[in-house]
Amino acid sequence: MTHDHDHDHGPRPLTPEQTAAALAPPAGRNGGDLVVETLYGLGATTVFGLPGQHALGMFDALRRSSLQYVGLRVENNAGFAADAYGRVTGEVAPLLLSTGPGALTSLAALQEAAAASAPVLAISSQVPTAGLGGGRHGYLHELRDQQASFRDIVKSVHPVRAASQIPSAIAAAWESALTAPHGPVWVEIPQDLLLTGTSLPVVTAMDATPRELMPRPELTAVAAHALSNAARPAIIAGGGVVRADAAGKLRALAEKLSAPVVTTFGGKGAFPWEHPLSLQSWLEDRHTTDFLEDADVLLVVGSGLGELSSNYHTFRPRGRVIQIEADLGKLESNHPALGIHADARNALSALLDAVSERRDPAGAESVRTVLAKVRARIDAQDLTLEQRVLASVRDALPAASPSFWDMTILAYWAWSAWPGPMHSGQGAGGLGYAFPAALGAAAADRTKPVLAVSGDGGAMYSLAELATARQYDLPVTWLIVDDGGYGILREYMTDAFGEATGTELSRPDFVALSESFGVPAVRTTPESLREDLAKALTEPGPSVVVLPALLRMFAPTHL
Repeated sequence: MTHDHDHDHGPRPLTPEQTAAALAPPAGRNGGDLVVETLYGLGATTVFGLPGQHALGMFDALRRSSLQYVGLRVENNAGFAADAYGRVTGEVAPLLLSTGPGALTSLAALQEAAAASAPVLAISSQVPTAGLGGGRHGYLHELRDQQASFRDIVKSVHPVRAASQIPSAIAAAWESALTAPHGPVWVEIPQDLLLTGTSLPVVTAMDATPRELMPRPELTAVAAHALSNAARPAIIAGGGVVRADAAGKLRALAEKLSAPVVTTFGGKGAFPWEHPLSLQSWLEDRHTTDFLEDADVLLVVGSGLGELSSNYHTFRPRGRVIQIEADLGKLESNHPALGIHADARNALSALLDAVSERRDPAGAESVRTVLAKVRARIDAQDLTLEQRVLASVRDALPAASPSFWDMTILAYWAWSAWPGPMHSGQGAGGLGYAFPAALGAAAADRTKPVLAVSGDGGAMYSLAELATARQYDLPVTWLIVDDGGYGILREYMTDAFGEATGTELSRPDFVALSESFGVPAVRTTPESLREDLAKALTEPGPSVVVLPALLRMFAPTHL
């Protein structure tokens, strides 16, 4: 039996036919073709974006490729769509943008992708090479230093200054986007390089395999010893578990240790909701916070224990904290810990092999006690409408369908009470995420309906994308909860100042507006929501369901 080890020593040599093709590349190609060929060679199948004058070379090259292009109407929404595509597939989502205003309009979406570790590869054009260097040449869209606007947000910046640099720059960015922690990256290419003809050969498959982030064995040994000998172990599972596709490893470790697990809002889906050891996601509840503080060994996986995950920084652990985190800057950023810099999947796998089994029925008993206290606290607040609306949405949505949630009161309920995976804009907290994100997920998989949930305020950010939904016939149902303004800000301001300012909004007739785009829409009630939403989700193509309702949040425990 022979073994082919070519892959151990770089790319394989070209065949005679491939060599002939390289020596005589097809005519009519430009720098934009090098971009598109590189993306295809790296394995991309779908790209998102919005054309602009300086970027037209890239968009023209799409014509000569087999890549699927999904064009949105606002660059920020294109970024949200790419973010969601990256989240649901785990693959890099290319985002093609123009210069200056077009590029800058994507910043809020890239901040969300960074906070949520979504692998978005933004490729922007730049003014012609002659206009670079910070001088004031007066080119359209000119910025003194375009890269500087993105450096604080993306993982890495990759400027291109010659056509031959294009494949390597994109490959390096691709690798960066997929190296744990995943995140958005930025490539910029001057207009003249995209438009100038090239005699470079067609780009073949590129290697951009991300490096593995493995735990150090001495840290694994210390962590395993502490967990194996803990009296009251507990686990907080964050978004890093989801991004690393490590839910199976987490469940096996929790069961081996008899350790209760709470998932953060970004980590929903990391642990089965109805598992006997599942504390679910009631992080904004003092009963959960008290329980986690009482753990003698607390394992935090894939979370930095930021504001939302620490009950607004009221969490004060008394036991030993072990923190597994791929983002080095988050290690011990909020609490002293045994910090393990590693990808969640690799670290959990190593721990699973190293820990001793703990058979302890107290873990499941304590979960039942805490959840009963949480339930009693919510039930005492007369929030029947809110719970009924959320239950109706849950019942209407097919089990395999993903859901995307804007920053709105129903989503804040879902963070704690939604029983499975969900995707929201809570990483950076900007408005307008849900609908364009759902379009990105639908572009990744058209075989099942996708749900988007917005308030009327957040919906106004995304209305233009009704045209995108219709143009590409994407199976997205958009639930708009219309309460006449920015509902949560109305609550915050009324509680803090006695009255609200700037929160009340004039809105369109969302049903008529949707229908003007050719998107069927219905106005529903809390009583008919389940039926109307289920019907909309089963019909092909996009649809809108409008629910006029004034929802309230459950009382916080951190104040």
